[in-house]
Amino acid sequence: MRAAILREYGEPLAIREIPEPEPGPDEAVVRVAACGVCRSDWHAWMGHGEWADDRVPRGQVLGHEPAGEVVAVGRSVARFAPGDRVVVPFSLGDGTCPYCRRGAGNVCADGRALGFEPDAAGAFAERVAVPAADYNLVERPPWLDATAAAALGCRYMTAYHALADRAGLGGGDWLAVHGCGGVGLSAIQLGDALGARVVAVDVDEDALSLASDLGADEVVNPTTLAADDAVTDRIVELTGGGADVSVDALGIAETCRNSVRSVRPRGTHVQVGLTTETERGEVSLPTDWMTRWEVSFVGSRGMPPTSYDDLFALVEAADVDPGALVRREISLSDVSDRLAAMGEYDVRGVEVVTDLAN
Repeated sequence: MRAAILREYGEPLAIREIPEPEPGPDEAVVRVAACGVCRSDWHAWMGHGEWADDRVPRGQVLGHEPAGEVVAVGRSVARFAPGDRVVVPFSLGDGTCPYCRRGAGNVCADGRALGFEPDAAGAFAERVAVPAADYNLVERPPWLDATAAAALGCRYMTAYHALADRAGLGGGDWLAVHGCGGVGLSAIQLGDALGARVVAVDVDEDALSLASDLGADEVVNPTTLAADDAVTDRIVELTGGGADVSVDALGIAETCRNSVRSVRPRGTHVQVGLTTETERGEVSLPTDWMTRWEVSFVGSRGMPPTSYDDLFALVEAADVDPGALVRREISLSDVSDRLAAMGEYDVRGVEVVTDLAN
């Protein structure tokens, strides 16, 4: 089968023929129909994460947002069979640890990250093996096609977990989203579906236009404001005192600090975006100010498979279309160019690999 392999950091991925995976006793093999291209793939491709002992090794098959169909299962798999339509979360739990048993498999003590670790080959490939399939695989509803499911598979579920599970966003709350890439736009669309009023922040007018189409009530372009701290001042003004929940969906120091500073007293900042080589995992914060106003700083990573039913229910009930985020369908051989475009912030919405054979 064909797969895209990280050969050298920042260099084009190698498209090669590799052996098809065979399922272990608790594994399922999924034929990949679609796989999103995410900023986390870009971080891996660039070799980021060394500062947190989280650098993706050379030789890794990348790709962590797959949707497709089960083609083979191991002898211990009971819940799935060949032909089942599925989504594969990138946070793979072992299904047995205390975190998994409490529904928090995304922070499993013995978990693996699909597409980021040698024993969890990714889904920029025609087929992918999923460990602990009975715990990790998620049945795909009949109304959700593979391309839309790939958009949902990381960005959407990450945004949902951040807003609903970690921040407790409610109807009537003000939500600020800093960075209108894939996860930011997902947060905007889902925030609107949850009944929040949304402020979108980005330096690109096309991204802000798309944010408005997806449910943003207000938009802020920092390049049009006079002072460095004008972003937070503008959000405080628009929201009548600050956002109840603010999300840094990008991960650079400026957006992180702006997000923290834009919440109201007792508000919640949610960190979703990972840092770059500039920050190396460390961002200075106004801790005295956060203490004075009881501001919460919350980290959020992916989403456990146990939360998918709630996400599907919201998407269906609110008539939300994850496919509306998809702006480009590409082939496997296009992935390197699109990762390079992410480094130039030249990607709009979500891009999905739908041709895994070329």
